[in-house]
Amino acid sequence: MVPAQRDPRLIERDAKLLFSQSAKVEIERAGLNFTGSSPPEVFVGRFNYPRVFAGILAPTAHEERANMLSAPEEWFSRRLSIDRILGERGRMVYGRFVSEVKSQAPSRLTRVMQEVSMASQQCDVEFFLKKKPRLQLETSALTNPVANPAPLERARLAENPKVERRVEQLVADEHVKARDAVLELYDRGFFVSQIMKVLSAGLLGIKKQRTLVPSRWSVTAVDDTVSKSVLEEIYHYPVVDQVLVFSDEYLGNHYEFILFPQEWSFEVIETKTGVAGLSLLFWRDYENVQGRKGYAESVTGAYYANRLAVVEYLRKVKRQAGVLVLREVRPEYYAPLGVGILREVSRNAFRKEPEVFESVTDALKHVQRRLKVPVAEFASRSMLLRERRTQTKLSKFF
Repeated sequence: MVPAQRDPRLIERDAKLLFSQSAKVEIERAGLNFTGSSPPEVFVGRFNYPRVFAGILAPTAHEERANMLSAPEEWFSRRLSIDRILGERGRMVYGRFVSEVKSQAPSRLTRVMQEVSMASQQCDVEFFLKKKPRLQLETSALTNPVANPAPLERARLAENPKVERRVEQLVADEHVKARDAVLELYDRGFFVSQIMKVLSAGLLGIKKQRTLVPSRWSVTAVDDTVSKSVLEEIYHYPVVDQVLVFSDEYLGNHYEFILFPQEWSFEVIETKTGVAGLSLLFWRDYENVQGRKGYAESVTGAYYANRLAVVEYLRKVKRQAGVLVLREVRPEYYAPLGVGILREVSRNAFRKEPEVFESVTDALKHVQRRLKVPVAEFASRSMLLRERRTQTKLSKFF
């Protein structure tokens, strides 16, 4: 995994300024004991691994629509603003405790966290804190924003959580590999964000191999596992017979997806726009039909979220393609919200009818109308386009 670092694609702000006034009041009034509706939401950190912070997130009171606090799928479907998302996240307390990731004897707090992670709907949890929550909001390019940490002394479920039967069965079955469990839940229509929580809580896989998984790792693990499985099917499909373009934007994340006739290959190129006084910075990762050998260290988790959206579409139309993904991160995206919203805006692009072109050149000229950065800046950095220009196909000799 790549080391922790600030993402220069994003505009830094004082985290406390991102809190809504109502959220500040709620947190400042929070006592050491309260009952709140977890969306459900758990978070496992990665610092000081394998002894990490883990815990449960919930507001300080019962919420009828607590699911809005957690799932990126919900944020996107409702087209929530960044202010609204951060405002909602800022109302939750992260009751956390130190956990040994590889422990085969989970503590009482770990078991409560695991029960919350399995829930399919919000569930009320009673918190007993050692200290009052600290007014703090941490955002990440990979995971949902996490706010207001507080040391958790104990916790208990105030109600029986609703758990989908197949989740319960897979958690109970200690002979099913984690990969197979993830794929089954995905095929049954579970939100990707739901699967990540159960995996992160250490509830999937063969008994002796089960461990808590830091949340930022579980995000990529699920996207990567599912997209690789779908790719095994796509490799057998014919290539697309036209150049297709799909596009969408959400909260300042602008995407262009260009698909063209070629066996599977995939590249993501990102840039940050609107930063005064700085030259353009680019991030790029690539794979061909042989796949990747290592982590996409430049684009990081967004690479796998984009790839999942692409292969879902290709499986639907039973085709394979060369795929170039262009992303502009615009000033409106002033605080990172994790890769979940990037997965959803990418998926939404493929719900639209494609724009069809005779050539990649024509497609690039067209997408320039929507891009703020010259498309030549992307094209000059593209390994995929370079290979397309220089490689001679065997079919040209027959």
